[in-house]
Amino acid sequence: MTQKLILIDGNSIIYRAFFALPLLNNEKGVYTNGIYGFTTILLRILEEEQPTHMLVAFDAGKTTFRHETYKEYKGGREKTPPELSEQFPVLKELLDAFGIKHYQLDQYEADDIIGTLSKQADNEEWDITVFSGDKDLLQLVSDQVTVRVTKKGISEIENYTPSYLFEKMQVTPEQITDLKGLMGDSSDNIPGVPGIGEKTATKLLTQFHTLEKVYEHLDEVSGKKLKENLTTYRDDAIMSKDLATINRDSPITVQLDDAVYEGFSTASVRNMFMDLGFQSLLTRISGTEEAEEEKAGYKEIDYSIVEEVTEALFSKQDALVVEMLGENYHTEPIEGIGVVNENKKSFIPISVAAESSAFKKWAEDPAKKKIVFDAKRTKVALLRRDIQIEGIVFDALLASYLINPAENNHDIPGIASRKGKYDVSFDEEVYGKGAKQQVPEEAVLSEHVIRKTDTLLELYPGMEKELEENEQADLLKHLEMPLALILAEMEHHGVLVDVDRLKEMGEDLKERLDKLEKEVYELAGKEFNLNSPKQLGPVLFEDLGLPVIKKTKTGYSTAADVLEQLADQHEIIPKLLLYRQLGKLQSTYIEGLQKVVHDDTHKIHTRFNQALTQTGRLSSVDPNLQNIPIRLEEGRKIRQAFVPSHQGWKMFAADYSQIELRVLAHIADDEKLKMAFQNDLDIHTQTAMDVFHVEREEVTSNMRRQAKAVNFGIVYGISDYGLSQNLGITRKEAKQFIERYFSSYPNVKAYMDDIVVEAKQKGYVSTLMNRRRYLPDITSRNFNVRSFAERTAMNTPIQGSAADIIKKAMIDLDNRMKQEKLQAKLLLQVHDELILEAPENEIETLKKIVPEMMEKTVDISVPLKVDYSYGESWFDAK
Repeated sequence: MTQKLILIDGNSIIYRAFFALPLLNNEKGVYTNGIYGFTTILLRILEEEQPTHMLVAFDAGKTTFRHETYKEYKGGREKTPPELSEQFPVLKELLDAFGIKHYQLDQYEADDIIGTLSKQADNEEWDITVFSGDKDLLQLVSDQVTVRVTKKGISEIENYTPSYLFEKMQVTPEQITDLKGLMGDSSDNIPGVPGIGEKTATKLLTQFHTLEKVYEHLDEVSGKKLKENLTTYRDDAIMSKDLATINRDSPITVQLDDAVYEGFSTASVRNMFMDLGFQSLLTRISGTEEAEEEKAGYKEIDYSIVEEVTEALFSKQDALVVEMLGENYHTEPIEGIGVVNENKKSFIPISVAAESSAFKKWAEDPAKKKIVFDAKRTKVALLRRDIQIEGIVFDALLASYLINPAENNHDIPGIASRKGKYDVSFDEEVYGKGAKQQVPEEAVLSEHVIRKTDTLLELYPGMEKELEENEQADLLKHLEMPLALILAEMEHHGVLVDVDRLKEMGEDLKERLDKLEKEVYELAGKEFNLNSPKQLGPVLFEDLGLPVIKKTKTGYSTAADVLEQLADQHEIIPKLLLYRQLGKLQSTYIEGLQKVVHDDTHKIHTRFNQALTQTGRLSSVDPNLQNIPIRLEEGRKIRQAFVPSHQGWKMFAADYSQIELRVLAHIADDEKLKMAFQNDLDIHTQTAMDVFHVEREEVTSNMRRQAKAVNFGIVYGISDYGLSQNLGITRKEAKQFIERYFSSYPNVKAYMDDIVVEAKQKGYVSTLMNRRRYLPDITSRNFNVRSFAERTAMNTPIQGSAADIIKKAMIDLDNRMKQEKLQAKLLLQVHDELILEAPENEIETLKKIVPEMMEKTVDISVPLKVDYSYGESWFDAK
C-alpha cells in the first residue's frame, strides 16, 4: 500500500503568507496574519492530499553549515519583522493541535530536513509532496516527489513534476543546482557568475548538461565576455552550486515513523481557532470523521417537539431562541422556536406557535423573564407574527459585544467556544452556506435549536458576572437592551419611499450624465468609455498631455485621488469627477433604493447594526441610509423621496450641534473650551481667535475654515501631515497650527497624552458610560500600527461617548412620547441626527420635547445643543 508523505517548508510558507496578507491580530494583540495564511494552505492540503505522514520543517537559526563556506550566505536579507517572528511559536502550538510533527535542526535549514526525509522515502512505496514558496526545492523533484510551489502570495500553487519542470524551465531536477551555480540567487545572496541570467544559464546547460561540463568545454562556449566571466568567476560558480545543493544526508534525529499523521481533534483545533480569532475557518474543520465523532460525543440532550403549547412549558425565567436563516429577518421565515428552562427543553414548530394563544400570552407577559440572543431580531420576527414580546432581561449578543467589541463572531456557538463550551454546532455546519444553504429535517433542526437555546441559558450567569466585573451591567440593561427594542420598532415600522419621485430624479440625473458625457467628449476631441480606466488613461495623459501622477500594472491610474490632484490642470477633470459622483448616485441610490422598497408596505426597512462598530455607533444596512452623500445637492435631494407614512403628517429632524467637541471639552476638562460652549460662542471662530491671536471681528473665513479643520481633526488625533493634506498647507505650518491649538487648550493636550498612557496600562479605553474598546496594538513595535492605536485611544472615548449620548436620548425621547401619548414615531438615526414622522398637530409638542430630551439626556459640564426642523420630506426637514 502506498504511503502519502507531506513535507512543508514552514519558514517559506509562513513568510509568504505574512507578506501576502494585511497585519491581523487577535483580541490579545497577537499577530496572526502569517498563521492564518499558513492555516488556509494547511487545511487545503489536508482536504486534497489525505496524508498518512506529515512533517513541517523549520530553519533553526540564522547560522548554518553553509556560512562556513560563504559568510555572506543570505547576507542581503532584511531582518525578520518582529510581527512575524512572534508568530512562529504560536504556529507550532497550532501544529501540535493538528497533531502534525514539526522539526528543526541546528546548523541546518528546513530544505535539508525535507531533502533528507524525502530521500529516505524516495521509492515506489511512497508518494511524496513537498510544499514551499522556494524554487530551490525543485532539485528534489522525481517520479515519487512532487514539489508544489506557491505563487501570487498564497492564492495559487504550481505543481512541479519532472516533465512539468522541464516544460517550464527547460532543465531537469538534477540541473537546478547547476542553474543556481551559474546564475546565482539574489534572495539567498548566492553570487553565481556576473552577467549570467536564467536564459543564458539554461542555454549552457542544454548544451553541456552540468556546471562541471561547462568548464570542461569552456573553449566551446560562444561569446567573449561570457567566457571571460566564466573563467574569472569559476570558484564562485562552483561555490554557488555547492551552497544551493540541499544536504540530503543531514544528521536528523526524526524518522519517517515519527511523521505518522492520524488526523486531528476538532475540539483542540477549534479551541486554537477561537483563541486566534479564526472564526471564518471553523466551518473548514467540520464534516470530518473526527468532527462527527465529536458531535456524537456532545452531551445528550433530552427535549420534546411540542404539538400543543401549554403554560407548563414555561417557568419564571426561560431562554428563548427564535430560529431564522439568513440575515434579513424582515423577510426570512421563522424555522422554529426553542424554549429552555431548568425543567424542560421544548422545540416549538412555528406552525404550532403561530396558532397558539398560550405562546402569545407567555411571550407578551412582562412578568415572564426571557433570556434571548439578539433582542432586536427576536422582536421583529415576532412582530411579523403580531406578537409583542415583553420581559426580555438579557441579550447575549449585546452582552458579548460589550464584553469585547473587537470580536467578530458574537453568535451562540462562537461565544460558547470562547468560554470552553463545545456542545453546539455553528449554523453553517447544520444549514450549509450560500447557495447550498437549506433547512434540514425536523429532527436535525430541532436538536440544533435546542442546543443553541440550552447553551444560551448556560452562558447567561457567566456573561452577566463578567459585565458586572467590567462595570458594564448598567450599560447593557439601561442602554443597549432598551435601545434594541426601540430599534426593532423603528425597523418594523420602516420609512415610506416615494418611488415615483426617485424615478423622476433618475431621469433628471440621466440627462445630467448624458450632458456631462458630451462635454467630456468635446474637451477630449473624441468619444470613449468614460468608465474604462484603460480608455480614459491614454486620453488624459497622452492625448491631453496631463502630468502622470501614478501608474498601475495595467496602465495609468485614474483613481479619484489622482484626478483630484489634477483638478486645476484641465477643465475636463472636474467634469469627470462630477460624472463619477452622479453615476454613483444613480446606480447606488436612485436605482439601489428602488430595489429594497418592500412591495407590500412601499417602505424601506433598513436594519440597524447594534453590535458592529467598536465605538458603539450604529450602522445601517440593506440599505445603508446613513451614507447617502449630502455634500452634493443631487445627493441631498435623494432625501426628498423619504416621506411620512400618512397624509397630513410631517417629517421632523433634530441633530446635535458639535457633540463630539462638547464631549471633548467635558472629558478634557479644559476651562477655555468649556467656557466657549457655556457662553454659546461659535467654537470655530473662538478657536481661530485663540490660535491666530486676533479679535473676533478680525477672524477671516479662511481662518475659521482652518480652525474648524483643527477642531475636528484634534478629535481624531490628527497629525501634522493629515492636517497639511486637509488644508493644503505645509507640514511645518500644520505643526505650528497644532502646537498653537494645544497651547491655547492645554488640558486637551494633557488628555491626549494621559489617555494613551492609560490605554497602555489597561489595554483599553472607556466612554463616559463604561463602553470599552480594547487596543492590543497600543504597545506594537511597528510605528504605524502603534500610532493608529494611539489615535484610536484618543478618539474612542469622545466618539463612543457621543454615540452613547444619542442612544440614551432615543430611549428618553421614546419614553416621553409614550407618556405624552403621541402618534409620532422615530424612523431613523443617522449618527448625530434623529428623524421622526408626526401628525401636523403634534409638531409644536415635538419642537418642545425633542430638544429638551436630547439636551438633558446626560449631565455634563457643557450644554448640549440641538437644532431641529420639519417639512414634507426628510429633505425639507433639514
